[in-house]
Amino acid sequence: MTNRELFYKFLAQTSDSPLAIEVSRAEGVYLYGPNDEKYIDLISGIAVSNVGHRHPHVVKAIKEQLDKHMHLMVYGEFIQTPQVKLAELLTSNLPEKLNSVYLVNSGSEAVEGALKLSKRYTGRTEIVCFKNAYHGSSHGALSVMGDERMKNAFRPLLPDVRILEFNNIEMLNQISTNTACVIVEPIQGEAGVIVPDIEFIKKLRNICSAKGVLLIFDEIQTGFGRTVSLWAFEQFDVVPDILLLAKGMGGGLPIGAFISSKEIMNSLTNNPVLGHITTFGGNPVCAAAALANLEVIIDNKLWQKALMIENVCKELLIHPKIKNIRGRGALLAIEFEDFNENKKVIDSCLKNGLITDWFLFADNCMRIAPPLIITEEQLREACKIIIDSI
Repeated sequence: MTNRELFYKFLAQTSDSPLAIEVSRAEGVYLYGPNDEKYIDLISGIAVSNVGHRHPHVVKAIKEQLDKHMHLMVYGEFIQTPQVKLAELLTSNLPEKLNSVYLVNSGSEAVEGALKLSKRYTGRTEIVCFKNAYHGSSHGALSVMGDERMKNAFRPLLPDVRILEFNNIEMLNQISTNTACVIVEPIQGEAGVIVPDIEFIKKLRNICSAKGVLLIFDEIQTGFGRTVSLWAFEQFDVVPDILLLAKGMGGGLPIGAFISSKEIMNSLTNNPVLGHITTFGGNPVCAAAALANLEVIIDNKLWQKALMIENVCKELLIHPKIKNIRGRGALLAIEFEDFNENKKVIDSCLKNGLITDWFLFADNCMRIAPPLIITEEQLREACKIIIDSI
């Protein structure tokens, strides 16, 4: 049987129409098929490959760690150099109160840990989230997703969840002293890259502070330089109580984190002890990759490349069928009339050697999220393919 036949026969499918591109290798901004077909990856594996595919510094770190050790013990029991150095570099590039890192395997796991931490620390139960938010698809993360179509088939989910309108300042008054936490994307991703008003984020921070509510920023898609700063929250001059990271964190390997203050995080150590447990969280190979990945981003100030990506796309992606292009840095949405129009263009792009897709809650919008290492020449080629495909 061919790989395509095996793919459909033995692998669980997430939809009835997967892209089903067979990839034999990847390098930089390109994916290659078994017959050396070349595709520009304009979505970075959904905001994962911020430093491109197989960045040499990341690959070197992985190989060096493989020669030392892989899994040793469940997270938090042994002192492991890659974990320690990664946590040190992360916290040295974060505000002072974000000084305690819990490493997990994925974004959804980071969400789950943060929700548990908020309930444990505050002793409260209500969770506030926002319409069209996406935080993952495990049960807790699904509970705070802001789209009913994705949730209804899996109820009952977590109780005591309140959904507000994103960027609606008046609705923030519904946050109360019964609220344990508010979880929010500082820039909404799957809604079609919605950048909120700075007044909304500041009011949210002020209300949470006044009422003893923990503010969780989900930077799983926006972090690691994608939105013109290392972290998106820096652009709003506010600091969350808990920060969630994953996707672009591992340079292509699976890793995530929830980060808070030592005081808040210590509440997971007692009543009960081992308040949160993970076997593979902070896997040393993944942690070594994440450390190298962050070094590349910081040393090269790749968030500055994100501004170039935004400017070039807004300059070149002009066409009567493009209704709008919005977003921040290397996380952009091209808006078309409807899903059918968008899908035709996406399919045509694929035939022309360019990989992109749509957003979960804005299926009339095409996703632009290339690796931050993309050159201006490569980006201009990608934009030409989009226009030609239209």
